Formats: sequence, structure tokens, C-alpha cells
Amino acid sequence: MSDHHHFNYIELPTTDMMAMKAFYKSVFGWDYIDYGPSYSAITGAGMDGGFDAEAGARKPSDQGALIVLYSDNLEATEHAVIAANAEITMPIFRFPGGRRFHFKDPSGNELAVWTKVTE
Repeated sequence: MSDHHHFNYIELPTTDMMAMKAFYKSVFGWDYIDYGPSYSAITGAGMDGGFDAEAGARKPSDQGALIVLYSDNLEATEHAVIAANAEITMPIFRFPGGRRFHFKDPSGNELAVWTKVTE
């Protein structure tokens, strides 16, 4: 089964990485892979995810988490989002291992779509 347009990654903002990791380890049994002091990937949660404490990044909010979907063809998906009259809030950009863009859905929820870098 293809991962194309399926939910792929959930990223939760945090103001206290140690407390966040301890809570989710205690309650849900999740483990982590640390990528520096401001990012920990979640393992064992049934879906890939991470905790982000980067200064200037998304802030914890009752407005929702950043839901990240996967696309086999990022440009085609971006064009489909634009054609559906959604607002692109962050054009395609590179990050280690991939590329992604962010958009707002018709209700104003911000989501992201990413793809692997094949180079």
C-alpha cells in the first residue's frame, strides 16, 4: 500500500522537552531518538512523530497539532492544494532528508505535506 496522501507524522510543540518525554513515556510507553536538545523523534507510538522545542517554532496551543501528510509527488500535491483554493502558508522547503510545504485548510487548520529527498 502506498503512503501517498496518508497521515504520516505528528509533531507536537513543547516548552519543556524533559517533562514532555517523561509524561508520554510514563503514560503511553513511547521511546525517543534525540536530534539535539530541541527535537526528539517519537518511537513506538503507532505513527511517526516528534516533540519540537525549537525557539521560534510552533507554540503549544489548544488550536491543534501540526499534522504532516506524505506525498509521492510534492509538487503535484501542492498544485492540488492551490487548485482547491487553500492558502500556502510556507512554500516548499528542504530539511534534512526531505522537502515539505505548509497550508491552511478551509477551516484555517494548518497542515503540512512532505516527501523524501531521493538524491
